[in-house]
Amino acid sequence: MKKILFCLLIGASFISQSCINDNEDPVFIAPSDGEVVNPDVGGATQPNQVWFDLGTNSQVLTNRTDWDLAFYSGSNFKVVLNSSIMMAAGKITGATNIDQVTEASVTSLKNLVQVANFNPANEVYIDDVNGNFPAGYTAIEEIKANDSDNAVYLVNMGKEIYTGAVATGSVATGGDSRGWMKVQIVRSGDGYMVKYAEVGATSHKELTIAKNSTYNFNFASLKNNKEVTIQPERKKWDICFTVFTNTITGAGSYIYADFVTTNNVGGVGAYEVVIPSPGSGIEAYNNFKASDIDATKFIYNNQRIIGANWRNPVGTNGLEVYGDRFYIIKDAEGYYFKLRFTRLTSTTGERGRPQFEYKPL
Repeated sequence: MKKILFCLLIGASFISQSCINDNEDPVFIAPSDGEVVNPDVGGATQPNQVWFDLGTNSQVLTNRTDWDLAFYSGSNFKVVLNSSIMMAAGKITGATNIDQVTEASVTSLKNLVQVANFNPANEVYIDDVNGNFPAGYTAIEEIKANDSDNAVYLVNMGKEIYTGAVATGSVATGGDSRGWMKVQIVRSGDGYMVKYAEVGATSHKELTIAKNSTYNFNFASLKNNKEVTIQPERKKWDICFTVFTNTITGAGSYIYADFVTTNNVGGVGAYEVVIPSPGSGIEAYNNFKASDIDATKFIYNNQRIIGANWRNPVGTNGLEVYGDRFYIIKDAEGYYFKLRFTRLTSTTGERGRPQFEYKPL
């Protein structure tokens, strides 16, 4: 009898496996079951960039001033400024030799290469806020094959992390100026060579950056004269909490706290679900299931789908998280998640202490 039962069980196993192989697509189960997460943004000065991977429920922290330039690792030669510290760059007209650029030759340009000065014209000095690289616009033009075709740029190095006291409920996105540099970037084999110096210097430093396709970008700190590791590998993060240089129509570039970007360069897509009043956003989030996903709504060419849309810093009831919305995210490995924000501040009202929850679909 035992032998008969054993044979029946084995037979049922083969039949079940055969049915799955013949009739069904594989169902991918995300490694993480979801969690309530307190990303370590660092408080009211928001010093940290938090790179979070939904699939593994893990976060990597970097300080916003750890890097200055990001070098695209794909086939194009694109260089991106550190938006989180208000960097900007402008081409120095007629300059081809970095060592011949002087303070006097860039005095007027310094007044233009600014961030958040309510001048609509300053958008040309920052990168595409959609983050749609390599296709998107960059303040530093794509690096060309001929060295002589690559301009010298005046680079506004942005702001240090603010070190003073911040009132409860407020933020301070930047402190002292980090100064200026002159920068010229050329190709070095399949990578990059950065020539850079203080504006008044008569000689320059050089830093070679090799491409590594495991990552979206390779990073450099000109302040510390070295290559640095910032983002996790390209498929090992999905969202980033950061200060962010955005744009406002008619006012140019503007700096935002509490910003959340998606890893669109790594293939992450997202869309927002807003529940009309008087519906409950929390109830809709709890009831949302895999069959409710609308694949046509995913956006892959804009890193700002979440952005600052999840919070209201000037609400009638004070700082608040919008309760009528949540987000659907498809990560680079094909897993789906739903995500909603539950807190903007700490329990004592300190900004830079957000919280969110998420679940795989």
